Amino acid sequence: MMMMKKLVASSFDEFLCASSRVLHYSAQTHVAATGNTLFHRLIRFHEPSVVPILDQWVGEGKPVDQPDLHKIIKQLRKFGRYNHALQICQWMDGKSYLDNSHKDVPVRLDLISKVFGLKQAEEYFNKIPDASRVWQVYGALLNCYAEARLLSKAEATMHKMRDLGYSGSLTYNVMMGLYSATNKFEKLDLLMEEMDQKGIRIDKFTYCIRLNAYAKNSEIQKMEKLLLRMEADPEVQMEWHAYTTVANGYLKAGDRKKALTCLKKSEYLIKPSQRKSAYENLLTLYASAGRKDEVYRVWDLYKNLGRLYNHGYLCLMSSLAKLDCIDDVEKKYQEWEAQYERFDLQVPNLVITIYCKKGLLEKAEAIIKSLLESGNEPNASTWSRLALGYVKSDEMEKAVEAMRKSILSSFPGWTVDTTTLSACLDYLNCKGSSDEAEEMIKLLKENGHLSEVAYKSIVKNLSKESVIAV
Repeated sequence: MMMMKKLVASSFDEFLCASSRVLHYSAQTHVAATGNTLFHRLIRFHEPSVVPILDQWVGEGKPVDQPDLHKIIKQLRKFGRYNHALQICQWMDGKSYLDNSHKDVPVRLDLISKVFGLKQAEEYFNKIPDASRVWQVYGALLNCYAEARLLSKAEATMHKMRDLGYSGSLTYNVMMGLYSATNKFEKLDLLMEEMDQKGIRIDKFTYCIRLNAYAKNSEIQKMEKLLLRMEADPEVQMEWHAYTTVANGYLKAGDRKKALTCLKKSEYLIKPSQRKSAYENLLTLYASAGRKDEVYRVWDLYKNLGRLYNHGYLCLMSSLAKLDCIDDVEKKYQEWEAQYERFDLQVPNLVITIYCKKGLLEKAEAIIKSLLESGNEPNASTWSRLALGYVKSDEMEKAVEAMRKSILSSFPGWTVDTTTLSACLDYLNCKGSSDEAEEMIKLLKENGHLSEVAYKSIVKNLSKESVIAV
């Protein structure tokens, strides 16, 4: 599924790259990633607004090249810094020395949606003159609805694009991605049939979205038939992830032999620039196939890349855990501890989860103790995982304490594990400690993880025998 999302995202990027002539700058235009360049200043700047950096650059009498600004916007989008990217778009308005006759409307529409939400994106779209609403603009709006999973609005936009003659492969791919994400699988074949009837090219993105849906639903014969069509299509160059998608379908259906055949085919198609993500994907799939030997073979290939990434260790250790090789997980964790370049709390958190699932709570506690001693503070997720382990082992006093620490160390965007929270509140309620339970709920509210309505509802439930409604 993650690979399918990347493919759809790559497909949509083609909407934005084709949006206007300003994006088709010469290959000779290049913004250096190092040195005292505007790119260098902006990419390393993490304050709320990048406008002072832009103004300072101009104030120093240095030239501002519009294609370079679009290059920077593209990079900021890649890094998820949508607010900064939008600020640059807005800063460019009204600058007499910049040619704004061809504004990058689709990119701006996408950024407004990501930064301020769909309502403002729709307001921006409605102000665009009809003559300027080219297919890329409608495509950007369609993608906004698809990302928000607003099916009815996406379908209405798709219908409008059909009427205007704007529907092409990219449009259908975005719509198919939405149908797949919302489990409307019956509509995927209808769209592909429509593409065939209208002579709209079925590209690698279309094939992969449909292959993924077939694999997800274990429709093996249909998956195999589509793969054969894809392989026979002269306009499609086969890539490694098509075969890993099919392999995943075989694994779900219990056919390891065919899955392994596809994984081998996949490896032959990996390009040098794709090796990191491909190897990480293969680690997981070979583990699902029960092949520890292949997991380590791919890990050796991964190590030959010259740098060991935290995400690689996460994939390896989760794969070894799937194979129930706990001793191997411990060895790789020790190896990571000895040589990581950048500390990543996700790695010890994963090992804590593995220990808790196995009931090895003392080992999980030892990792947390080690983290504290090394100055690497556990976060809300760390304590939440430990709390769940305590709940499963019926050590409820410890579970309550870990849950409290989890709430106290919570961060914006953190989501409380409602199963663990409910178990803790039930325990406190049953032993007559309703004050402690209410204090825990109050902490959640104070840290921004409960609305006023939810807070009052849960507090009301504390007077009852159970608070499972959390």
